[in-house]
Amino acid sequence: MLFPTLAFLGFFLVVAALSAALDKHFLAKKLMLTIASFYFYAQWNWRFCFLLAGSTAVSYAAGLVIASTEDQRKRRLTVGIAVTAHLLLLSFFKYRDFVTTQVNAGFAALGIGTELPFADIVLPIGISFFTFHGISYVVDVYRKDVEVCRRPVDMALYMSFFPQLVSGPIVRAAYFLPQLAKPSGDRVPITAALVLILFGLFKKMVMADYLAANLVDPVFAAPTSYGGADLALATYGYAVQIYCDFSGYTDMAIGLAELLGFRFPLNFRQPYRSQSLQEFWRRWHISLSNWLRDYLYKPLGGSRQGPMRTYLNLIATMLLGGIWHGAQWKFVIWGALHGGGLAAERLTMKLTERWRARQIGKVVFTILTFHFVCFCWIFFRAQDFDTATLYIQGLASGWSTGVTQAGQLTVGLIVLGMTIQFTPRTWLSNIIETFGRLPAWGQGCAAGLTVAIVEALCPPGVSPFIYFQF
Repeated sequence: MLFPTLAFLGFFLVVAALSAALDKHFLAKKLMLTIASFYFYAQWNWRFCFLLAGSTAVSYAAGLVIASTEDQRKRRLTVGIAVTAHLLLLSFFKYRDFVTTQVNAGFAALGIGTELPFADIVLPIGISFFTFHGISYVVDVYRKDVEVCRRPVDMALYMSFFPQLVSGPIVRAAYFLPQLAKPSGDRVPITAALVLILFGLFKKMVMADYLAANLVDPVFAAPTSYGGADLALATYGYAVQIYCDFSGYTDMAIGLAELLGFRFPLNFRQPYRSQSLQEFWRRWHISLSNWLRDYLYKPLGGSRQGPMRTYLNLIATMLLGGIWHGAQWKFVIWGALHGGGLAAERLTMKLTERWRARQIGKVVFTILTFHFVCFCWIFFRAQDFDTATLYIQGLASGWSTGVTQAGQLTVGLIVLGMTIQFTPRTWLSNIIETFGRLPAWGQGCAAGLTVAIVEALCPPGVSPFIYFQF
């Protein structure tokens, strides 16, 4: 059940109506939202609800055990068991066939005739996100960064809340569980939520899906059939596509949660205007960046053990971040490039500090950072490592043919996507304020016009969000 569908609209209208009716009965509202969230997840495969319930039960039980004792040995053992259980669950579904492929290749190289069988496992949608929720909760209880959750319904809703269940953002327990302790009493920001949903719908259905169908997918499917100009434009197109696709989902998730009375943290903040990779990761998929920092980079030692260890920690963290995205070598390379880039940036920061402070330096480093990110996106988007290699080789030659794939609307959407990155930070707030000043009929007309534009410009059908596969 995808957000931009009539099926989801009907589902959400029922849930929103029940939520409003149960607003003064908070426990009943939470129970209803939990049931609705499991129903939402069951639309992909009802059997996977047992995985979600199991992950929830492990996290809940581990939290209670950790909070019940001050015995550090018992606390550490419980954390270790819970985190291992989550990682084994994730690894089995996400990495088993990848490991089998590598082992069989090793057997073949050694002349061993034995082959391990493939499990041909269907990847449960959203498993990475609810696994990360469970791990962060258990670790935070151990660190005493969050109060233990003693209400099973609160834990179940935290793990399963449908707006963020399948593609994030990764909402920390310390941020979300206090909202489940009691009703906020704040007025639901209907106008702001509606604008976010409409904007997210436009970014996903028009910008992301149109660029995918008319530029990115054809070029990346057969990179040897296109010249360097088309390959370069498709690279820029994918940079805009993945931003609009993922941030569009996040906008809709935030808006939907707000309509139900809950808040989500900001997950994107104009990432392509960054002047360094470090800044990029503070602006791109912020919830994942913070998760990698707090649960991988810092436990590895962070920057506390000297420069060389810092560089290794950065590379290791981004390598693991790449592997999290998928069990393919292309994601390993993508993570290694970002880790190496962050390490090189840290190494040369003092040498470039004065240059970065100048206006021309800010422009130069913004351009360099953006193009490095775009280069890395090639590995992220390509079907496999070999296709990415052919793609990069094509960028280095064949520029005589010019652009053949893109039309005016395609180029216009790329320009619009990049323009969004450099507009004043208050532009969305200004749009929400202007929208809020309209009378109810005016807001309805504006919303209807936006939906009509989306319907007119978007390609046929509704494609899944990119991050569903992770």
